[in-house]
Amino acid sequence: MSANNKTGLHAMQYKTIDGLQIRFATNEKKSGHPILLLSPLPESILAFLPTWNMFADLGPIIAVDLPPFGRSETRADTRTPEVVGDFLLRIMDAFGMNQPHVIAPDIGTPACLFAAANHPGIFKSLVIGSGATDHTDILGDLDRIVNAPSLEPFKDLTGEQFVRAAVADMMHYKLPDYALQDYIASYAGQKFWDAMAFVRDYPEALPRLATRLSEITVPCQLTVGRHDPFVPVSNAEGLHRGLPKSRLNVIDCGHFVWEDAAEEYGRLACDFIQGGYAKL
Repeated sequence: MSANNKTGLHAMQYKTIDGLQIRFATNEKKSGHPILLLSPLPESILAFLPTWNMFADLGPIIAVDLPPFGRSETRADTRTPEVVGDFLLRIMDAFGMNQPHVIAPDIGTPACLFAAANHPGIFKSLVIGSGATDHTDILGDLDRIVNAPSLEPFKDLTGEQFVRAAVADMMHYKLPDYALQDYIASYAGQKFWDAMAFVRDYPEALPRLATRLSEITVPCQLTVGRHDPFVPVSNAEGLHRGLPKSRLNVIDCGHFVWEDAAEEYGRLACDFIQGGYAKL
């Protein structure tokens, strides 16, 4: 991907929001409805490299490393799904975004759903999925970390080890080395444990979220991988049943559907943003 195309992911910037340095990228488009992209775990906004141009054609984009993820700063009070969901409002205010379409795979799923429940009407639509919404229905390393009584068994695990093991799940996408290095840098040292604090809150947060799904009226596109080794399709099926307005698509790939099946993921997201959301 060349630096002179429609991507801002080669010219990432920082903006101070509520005292934190938040990393973001944007495009040059001025017209159209605003779109907010939120980075997944254990990645960063570079996860949108293969879909950026598709989204950049639709309207003005702000892509953000949502704390405590990616290269953004974090602190002790921005490490749970509900609080991070509220932080989204500060991000939107800082960039002057009014009712954006939000593309938020993985950890963005519970954060955005909490935000939508707590602040009705703030989003035009949500493109979510591949993020746990039932902590009793997750697999592999995610299950072991989320539901372990303590983190003592993982004290020797590093962010780099976690990143490399996770992205090894990709079946089709050749991850650029500079993106991999950015992911690794995003979870170096304490940042890895900050991110783990977010998912470790799932046993407290997700049961509360489940009781509020019927309140969430924003149209939701749920896009997940059929062979996800961390968050099985049954999570999305439960979410689909609980949300008043949702559409579920299951793609033949693993967890990282936004990279591993970028063309189909991007097409579904674009279709939803360009009017599909209004049909729910």
